[in-house]
Order: sequence, then structure tokens, then C-alpha cells
Amino acid sequence: MKIGFIGLGNMGGPMAANLAKAGHEVTGFDMAPVEIEGVTMAASGAEAAKGQDVVITMLPNGQILRAVANEIVPAMDNGTAFVDCSTVDVESARDVAKQASDAGLLPVDAPVSGGVGGASGGTLTFMAGGSAEAFAKAEPLFDIMGQKAVHCGDSGAGQAAKICNNMILGITMIGTCEAFALADKLGLDRQKMFDVVSTSSGYSWSMNAYCPAPGVGPQSPADNDYKPGFAAELMLKDLRLSQQAAEAADADTPLGQAATALYTQFVEDEDGKGMDFSAMLPRFEKRGRS
Repeated sequence: MKIGFIGLGNMGGPMAANLAKAGHEVTGFDMAPVEIEGVTMAASGAEAAKGQDVVITMLPNGQILRAVANEIVPAMDNGTAFVDCSTVDVESARDVAKQASDAGLLPVDAPVSGGVGGASGGTLTFMAGGSAEAFAKAEPLFDIMGQKAVHCGDSGAGQAAKICNNMILGITMIGTCEAFALADKLGLDRQKMFDVVSTSSGYSWSMNAYCPAPGVGPQSPADNDYKPGFAAELMLKDLRLSQQAAEAADADTPLGQAATALYTQFVEDEDGKGMDFSAMLPRFEKRGRS
């Protein structure tokens, strides 16, 4: 396919590179000067989007997505799939999807899970919203960039799934870090704690696959001084999106609210910015009961 890819940062760059390696003709654009192996760089987003079979965006937030859509939608040919892999608010996703659909395009909101490692390794999970026709056109590309793609429903459903998933992730990571900090104070060896919890009812992805305790379980950012695989400020962004959605839907999410408040404090008032979201463990280690 001929593919335009707009937003070639830590996530978008490796995703575009994987598409090029698979033999697709990829034209990219980013506001920063970047070079991606196999990707031809364009001078603007509109230039990158013109004449393509599929246009993919990976952008920081809904406001930027709306601005980019205003630029590229008029440049895209009728029937082009517009696949947005950004994590944004549901309202922005649905508004941009309507804008694209009204212009004769096939919109898909397809946020990802798997972080930078998943983007580089082509092991991302895509949560997609849009029509069956739009999903079918994008699915072969999801197979290259990831290991799983789930068609969650109509436009906005992909963002809804991502927001709900990451609210669970934020809550479970805090609970995992609290438990390790408590185990320390009770004199319980961390490896023994992991051996019990990872095979018992406390099992979770935060414990088993991304353990926040250095030297325990599979390798994770905890073993690299908490350099981010998924930065705390990105977790905060997603938790805030979850609470924005919860407010709009009149959903009671007290643990989601509590997790948002804790990550806000960690990122904005403590030393969490630039750290992995699992660095909550050393935070709790240093604290007593208030």
C-alpha cells in the first residue's frame, strides 16, 4: 500500500519503519526533523497524506489531532482509510471520524497498547473503532505493526477501550507498588512476595509482566533505574482522559479518581516526571502512613 504517516516520535517512528520494512511505500511527516529508515519525508502533513491508500496519525492529544485533521482531510482521496493511533478523548475521536466520513474517507480510531518496546518489536495491541469496511482496510497494517487488533465497535470505541484499559493499569500498578512497600515494612522478602502473588489471586499484568521491584520477575524498567517504558506523565494523561470520559458518562470511578490524584501529585509535585509509571514503588518506599 501507499501509506502516509504523520507523527514520527517514539511510537510513530518505529511503527512507520516496520511498515516500510514490510515493503509498503511510506511517506512521513513530523514537526521535528527526523529520519526513519525506509520512509520518504514530506514537507507537510497535507503532502504526506495526498494520494495515499491509508493515512496513519500518531499525535499527542485531541487538540492536535483536530488541527492535523483540518489540514490533511481535504488533501486525502475519496475512500482513503484515516487511521488515528493517538490516545485522545472520545469526543475528539468521534468528531474527527465524522469529519473524515463526511469527506468520503474511512476513519478508524485505533489507539495502541504496548509502549515503545511494542512499537519497535511490532507487538502492539490495537483497539479499533470504526466501520467494518474501514477496519478491514487497516487490518493488514495492524498485523505488521502489532500482534493483535480488536474491532471494538463504532467510531470512538477504540478510544473508550484504551481509556478503560489504562485506568485499570494505573490502579493496579499503584496497588502493586503499595503491596511491595508494605511487604518491605513487614520484613517480607520481595522475591517471596512475587513468588506468592504472581501465582495467586493478586496476579496482574503489573505484577507478573511489569514488576515494579528491581531484580524481581521479568526484566522491566525497574531494572533500568525506572527509565520509562511508559512514562508517568503519559499514565497521568490517560487517567485524566478516563476521568473526563467518566464525568461525561456519569460513571462512578472512585479508584480511577484516586489513581489520577496520586499520579498528578507524583508527576507535578514530586520527582515522577521523566520516570516510568512503575516508579511509584520507590515513592511509597520513602513514605510513612500519613
